[in-house]
Amino acid sequence: MARAATTSDAFNAVAEPRRREILEYLAVAELPVGDLVVRMGLEQPSVSKHLKVLRDVGLVRVRRNGRHMMYRTNADEIRPLHEWTKTFERLWAHQLLRVKERAEAKEKSLKGE
Repeated sequence: MARAATTSDAFNAVAEPRRREILEYLAVAELPVGDLVVRMGLEQPSVSKHLKVLRDVGLVRVRRNGRHMMYRTNADEIRPLHEWTKTFERLWAHQLLRVKERAEAKEKSLKGE
């Protein structure tokens, strides 16, 4: 089955690490592209390309502030990503509990208890 284009699917869009990094910055503050360029150490056209993909799938909103375009996350569109990953939270918690139990059992056996 062919993958959806990154411009039409939020999951594919966030599969790219730099786009996730942009979302992390924008989750904390609304920023102009220039600030993202400096923080990420990328060229402006590259950052703008990633922002366009994120805008096209609805994960980022933009507004004009004078000469600057200000970017911020769109929480309503990020929610489905969060809800999907949340379905695995119980699995992760269970796995971590098993690791903890094994470590404690090993520690007890080493102490001769």
